[in-house]
Amino acid sequence: MAEPAASVLHAALACRCPRCGKGALFRNLLEVRDSCEVCGLDLRANDAGDGAIVGVILVLGAIVVALAFWVEFHFAPPLWVHAVLWPLVTIPLAILLMRPAKAALVALQFRHRASEMGL
Repeated sequence: MAEPAASVLHAALACRCPRCGKGALFRNLLEVRDSCEVCGLDLRANDAGDGAIVGVILVLGAIVVALAFWVEFHFAPPLWVHAVLWPLVTIPLAILLMRPAKAALVALQFRHRASEMGL
């Protein structure tokens, strides 16, 4: 009997293979590996596309804009503070959130559209 797939939450947060939950999903920052080094799952057919990036941009953008308004109205800093502060907050958070978001999309595709991944 086949081993059950790893939970989507575990695969997403740990950025692991959606089938075994052990092998690394990414080759580098956002490039999905060709196959899992543990269970051999072929990951070349995944089609996460830019969905994760768009979602992260929309959610993170709304949060950062709300925080920028809050900082402006509560502290009234000069404009250069905004110009320095928000890129320093936004860029690391975007990178931090993109990997699990893309891993979640790959895991969801594995779970719900396995035939399209060639399984």
